[in-house]
Amino acid sequence: MRFRFILSQTFRGLFSNKAMAASVALVTFVSLLFVGAGSLLQTQVNNLRTEWYQNVEISVYMCPTNSSNPQCASGEATDAQITAISDYLASDDMAPLIESVDFETKEEALENFKATMSDTAWVNAVTADQMQASFRIKLVDPERYETVTDALTGRDGVEEVNDQRDQLEPLFDILNKLTLLSSALAAVMILTALLLMPTTIRLSAMSRRNETEIMRYVGASNFFIELPFILEGIISALIGSLLAVLGLWVTVKYFISDWLGQALSWMRIIDTADVLRLGPALVLASVVVAGLASWITLRRYARV
Repeated sequence: MRFRFILSQTFRGLFSNKAMAASVALVTFVSLLFVGAGSLLQTQVNNLRTEWYQNVEISVYMCPTNSSNPQCASGEATDAQITAISDYLASDDMAPLIESVDFETKEEALENFKATMSDTAWVNAVTADQMQASFRIKLVDPERYETVTDALTGRDGVEEVNDQRDQLEPLFDILNKLTLLSSALAAVMILTALLLMPTTIRLSAMSRRNETEIMRYVGASNFFIELPFILEGIISALIGSLLAVLGLWVTVKYFISDWLGQALSWMRIIDTADVLRLGPALVLASVVVAGLASWITLRRYARV
């Protein structure tokens, strides 16, 4: 009987203050949409970083003919210098760090260049003498790339040591900044929600001041009086959070997985499973925050 009465009071309050309740649900929806988008974007960044870094290679370019690099002042890398680099990579100091080493001759470099630039008019004007030999090094632990890069930089016959992470880091920096922007917007919206929830509960409590006074006179406990108002805030936030999860699911399903995922099939893209893993945390957080905000507000206003 008491539970039915509490529910009736709760839905009565939601109906009488439906505009404010809708505002709470809407601001919760927008807030969690940004929070979820930021979390999913960071998940995507982490997935890409993990996947791409595992395939990162270090390229060691040997000195070609007529190089302007001071390191190649003595001319093109000799066979002895190339052999010295190969032996060093196989040494006891470097072998534990390296998974595999591929050597590309000038002739092989020319073939690869022609295959890549086959649709250009001047591809046949390039000769093997204009190319440079190089080593492709795959690491056991990509995080230790600096150790290998520093060890090879400056050695005789080496023009340049190029780590593919240098090309990836700017992309990850941009994605991380987008995540921060999304998080900042989410923080603003969450603050708005925290300011709006107490206002909504306060107005609801004030509109039923006479009823709460009567309930207090007949011996109702403070918790029994406050519970309908707390439930109003929780239900409003719950509706907003469920809409946010649904919005994220639809966006990821139809715009990320089905559309972008097909265009970038070589890349690991977030999917609806990531949304479903994130969803319960968003819903639970909204319910807890709404319940606490409502309870703190009622400690001050419901007893006036």
